[in-house]
Amino acid sequence: MLLMISSQGDSLHSQPSLRFGRAPYFIQYDLNSDEWAAYQNKAVMESGGAGVVAAQFLSDHETDVALSGRFGPNAHQALSAAGIQMQTFDGQYETVQDVINGYKSGNLTGVS
Repeated sequence: MLLMISSQGDSLHSQPSLRFGRAPYFIQYDLNSDEWAAYQNKAVMESGGAGVVAAQFLSDHETDVALSGRFGPNAHQALSAAGIQMQTFDGQYETVQDVINGYKSGNLTGVS
């Protein structure tokens, strides 16, 4: 199962981003292998529709679950259409690794 976490930086020790479409990076984490990769979010430069562009990126990378502080309505619609689950976290998580641990523990909030 592949997670994609919105992040301020390019490592598991980076601060998670509370914004989805305009997050500087996405950290992809494979729950089966514990392997991860960082991707710069090209949607940051979009003048509009950053959430939809970011959602397409996650779909292209076969993401199962998107984790972010919040999802805008257009991103929510695009992720839902792609069959990508969404869960949110708040500012209590200091690192991307903390968010991953929160997901594994079932402490994040599902988005319907």
